[in-house]
Amino acid sequence: MKVTRQLRQYLNEKKLYTAPGVFDGMSALLAVQAGFPLLYASGGAIARAAGYPDLGLLSISEVCYRLSEIIDASTVPVIADADTGYGNGLNVARTVHTFERLGVAGLHLEDQEFPKRCGHLEGKSLVSSVEMVHKIKVAKDSVSDDDFVIIARTDAIAVEGFDAAIERAQRYTEAGADMIFVEAPTTVEQIQKIGELIKAPKLINMFHGGKTPMVSADKLAAWGYQVMIIPSDLQRAAIYAMQQTLQAIKEDGQSERCRDFMVSFNDREEIIGTKRYLEIDKM
Repeated sequence: MKVTRQLRQYLNEKKLYTAPGVFDGMSALLAVQAGFPLLYASGGAIARAAGYPDLGLLSISEVCYRLSEIIDASTVPVIADADTGYGNGLNVARTVHTFERLGVAGLHLEDQEFPKRCGHLEGKSLVSSVEMVHKIKVAKDSVSDDDFVIIARTDAIAVEGFDAAIERAQRYTEAGADMIFVEAPTTVEQIQKIGELIKAPKLINMFHGGKTPMVSADKLAAWGYQVMIIPSDLQRAAIYAMQQTLQAIKEDGQSERCRDFMVSFNDREEIIGTKRYLEIDKM
């Protein structure tokens, strides 16, 4: 089955799918091997993997290079973070064409001004709802596969308030968005109310330490959410492990004390499929 059709079916089911945030081929491969049926290509994690904060600093070409790695390593649908579409409606059309060609199953566009910033940082500013509606319509008109999923994200809670975010979300649904992503609700009550007020399929961003309180998957499913993304936790865990290993190497001259949170040499080669590649090369 096409990955776009798979994702489309997920949206129609009365259950919640959890999509871990991946940022390169290895993280995508590990997530697939862990059994996740859906992945999220996190724009913030991709930016940080390149050494930059999540402030809209990467070009579309830089993001697509990482997306191609993720798609090549994945056998399940991938939702991609398309930020603001990298500009106006013309840019949105090109972004949709490019991402669709790469093989992602869907993408989300947000209503921040370009360049954007992480949804859980302060100081965000928004485009008008009229401009965002136009972007959504352009995105829908630009897809060649009718199953490709366009997700509309609004960051309005932090800028204009909760009621305005709901109003924007409803306008984006009317404009043709297949799924709604209301970013950074700050209370459990807001999360539940979004579920009640927005009738379209819904995506929620949930990770430890953000503005949004943690809610169980069972509750989110009961409140009408179809997808929960966890964008940065894999990368945060990797950062911590690398820091600990670097400290050990600096202090001890080797990494023996870190053996409990490092895979073995053989396990690493098994994960990456080295034997399979070597078999291909046999004469």
